[in-house]
Amino acid sequence: MQSIPRDVVVGEVIKRVDWTDKIFTIWVRSDVGPYKAGQFTKLALPNEAGEWTKRAYSMVSSHQLTPNELEFLIITDDNGTLTPRLNQLSVGDEVYVGKTISGFMTIDEIPDYAKDLWLLSTGTAIGPYLSILREKEAVQRFRKIVLVHAVRYGNELVYPELTQQLIHQYEGRLLHVPIISREQESEVLHGRIPKLLLSGEIQAEAALDISVDYSWVYMCGNPQMVRDTAETLKALGLTKHLRKKPGHFSSENYW
Repeated sequence: MQSIPRDVVVGEVIKRVDWTDKIFTIWVRSDVGPYKAGQFTKLALPNEAGEWTKRAYSMVSSHQLTPNELEFLIITDDNGTLTPRLNQLSVGDEVYVGKTISGFMTIDEIPDYAKDLWLLSTGTAIGPYLSILREKEAVQRFRKIVLVHAVRYGNELVYPELTQQLIHQYEGRLLHVPIISREQESEVLHGRIPKLLLSGEIQAEAALDISVDYSWVYMCGNPQMVRDTAETLKALGLTKHLRKKPGHFSSENYW
């Protein structure tokens, strides 16, 4: 019997949804203790030689709502050592979950001055934002929340039903801005987040400006997007947030 690393616990896949041939969600029953919306942990599997591969994934779920069920949104990398095997998991299969919960992309990290919350994501990085938005009481302090989701193709705009449910629940306070880069669809912005912010198209779509006085921006997703968007936000007058020096934007980096 192969030994299990000390930093993981066993979990069981209890549900699965395939959004595309490469993008999927798995629900895992595992007792890893409490976590904050927006945080991440690791998923792990051994290969046939008993060698373990671990990768970080944000939770889409809310500990408040489903304390013993972890929900992960994953995209398969054909050249990866873990995601192709995660993509083969079915209900009833075992997968291992990290005991340590990490990440500072949480609501309690946002300075008190912020009145409007911008959540910028690419691809599967929308996951932690859905976790945050599921905990409505935690974001009650914001007058407006803008959820920006940039993908290559329209079928990658995952969780459409949940998104619509959240928009309804927030009664006009939550604005959803989908962006597609590689195909043309009506009523949707096209291009990349940094350019669309600099041109003001995202702000116009949300009918909301970005201001140093009351805006806070989180970024999560493709590292190039995060870097380029950070430069764009600086050009708009915003500053990077540091705990010793509060600013206007921050990002999650676990790639």
